[in-house]
Amino acid sequence: MFNLFGRNRSRSSLRPPRAPGETIRPGDAQFLRDWCRTRGFVEGFVEPETAVNEMSVVLVDETGEFVRRRIGGPRGIDVVAKIIDGPVYDVEETGYPQRMRERIERERILRKREEQRLRRERFERGESPDR
Repeated sequence: MFNLFGRNRSRSSLRPPRAPGETIRPGDAQFLRDWCRTRGFVEGFVEPETAVNEMSVVLVDETGEFVRRRIGGPRGIDVVAKIIDGPVYDVEETGYPQRMRERIERERILRKREEQRLRRERFERGESPDR
């Protein structure tokens, strides 16, 4: 009735797709190599594994442009460090860089302005601006 000792408790089906000891997938590694090749200064920020997502890395260049890829587990951190040939930080300790946050905010503002411009054009044509 009360299940005081936790017997026969069903296990949660929420598990990351891969085991925590695995490393980065070859396709993701190649994408990161290609991305770093066209950028200047690149830093890596490791995001922890959650119940839904496996461990991932966010690479940020000097302009704040960023990309996120799964790295599978702790072994993937070493692979990423070799790929980018630069510093790799734990995002829980350092947080994301200011240039990345500023770029996200700038892109959000530009996206909002574009939406407002399109809404205004529809209104001026006599259409419903909320479609």
